[in-house]
Amino acid sequence: MHIPDGFINIPTAAGAAALALTGVGYSVKKAKGELDEKAAPLIGLVSVFVFAGQMINFPVAAGTSGHLLGGALAAVLVGPYAASLALTVVLAIQALLFADGGLTALGLNVFNMSIFGVWSGYAIFLLVRKTLRYSNSALLIGSAVGAFASVPLAATSFSIQYAIGGEGTFAPSTVFTAMFGTHLLIGIGEAIITTLTVGAVLKTRPDLVYGKNKRAKVTS
Repeated sequence: MHIPDGFINIPTAAGAAALALTGVGYSVKKAKGELDEKAAPLIGLVSVFVFAGQMINFPVAAGTSGHLLGGALAAVLVGPYAASLALTVVLAIQALLFADGGLTALGLNVFNMSIFGVWSGYAIFLLVRKTLRYSNSALLIGSAVGAFASVPLAATSFSIQYAIGGEGTFAPSTVFTAMFGTHLLIGIGEAIITTLTVGAVLKTRPDLVYGKNKRAKVTS
């Protein structure tokens, strides 16, 4: 999912960076009102967990591999605003220190995973949780469905960017088919990891799970 330098042209990358910067700036503004003595340490732990999870690859199919994206997981645990900030920090560290994702493509990666990935997964989580009447089962099912869907949705965002400004030799339709199909499978792993992690925290410290709060919603 991490886009390297030169894969998407500069104008498209710049446009995505502007959108990403807007989303991150808004998240900073909204997260300030949600941070407290309980939430702050958990945000740090979530960032470390996502960072570690993204460094571990698991086989998918035909020699391809995937790794945890962590957007829906982070949003359920600490809220979507803090989750966007946590993933942005993770992606920046990966790009700067580990060359995982290009520097010119950082805005693209932040938009796809920290903004679009987080918010699409969280929106689906909210819909499932509301439909199933806010029970603990609803929280876990919503976490799984949101995590699963967020991965191919983030891949779709990349495919649109490639169709607009891709520098590769493959046709956009070919890239979309390959990316979407592979990330459907990766989404299964994402859903399993997210469900297990949220379930573990829910059993030990349910008061720390942002998504358990019935009032947890997208605020303006």
